[in-house]
Amino acid sequence: MIDFYALTSPNVQKIFIMLEECELPYNMHPVDVWKGDQFTPEFTKINPLQKVPAIVDSEGPGGKPYTVIESGAILLYLADKTGKFVPKDKAGYFDMMQWIMVQMANLGPMCGQLVHFSKFAGPGQDYGHSRYRTVVNKLFDLYEQRLSQNAYVVGNEYTIADMAAFPWLRNVALLAIDLDKRPHLKAWIAKIEAREGVKRALAKVATVKSVRDTATDDAKDRYFGRGKYARA
Repeated sequence: MIDFYALTSPNVQKIFIMLEECELPYNMHPVDVWKGDQFTPEFTKINPLQKVPAIVDSEGPGGKPYTVIESGAILLYLADKTGKFVPKDKAGYFDMMQWIMVQMANLGPMCGQLVHFSKFAGPGQDYGHSRYRTVVNKLFDLYEQRLSQNAYVVGNEYTIADMAAFPWLRNVALLAIDLDKRPHLKAWIAKIEAREGVKRALAKVATVKSVRDTATDDAKDRYFGRGKYARA
């Protein structure tokens, strides 16, 4: 059994998708980061970074409980555990690895910064907003180009590279990104959304409750590490 510590962010959605696609049994434990659940001693023992997602596999290597943090590492761990959603040939495997790194190092962080500076940073953030919007648009164009040549992120095979990118690339309403001029990306999003495992995953995400919209200013400051929580 897998214990899955989660909320609703795109990085968490990747893991919901993989668990549902693989039909692995799991228990989901909500960690409401807007209430500060991630800072409790109990969760910090699971993930010293105090972030979701994280999993604890009761049947890990050697049959012993094993903890995995960071969404990309969790996808790779679950792919290795199940033998699913990874190319079998070496070139395809390392193509997949490259595009997972593109998502982890570029797409996710840049989208996160754009959301922060456009939704949470307050007035006077024109430079940050403009910079991250430019970078995010370039990344969306990159995936549009890639998907104009391939059915999926890695050739013609659905892999964890698709699962990694999908929750970020479908988040166009929050990012205020125009998909109409990116038809291949738009079609790919619709294709992934139509998968039964993805439907189940997104339905599970929709049931997770959070206090984000009613979080206090102090809770937001703690979450973002600002104000009295900032470190010199």
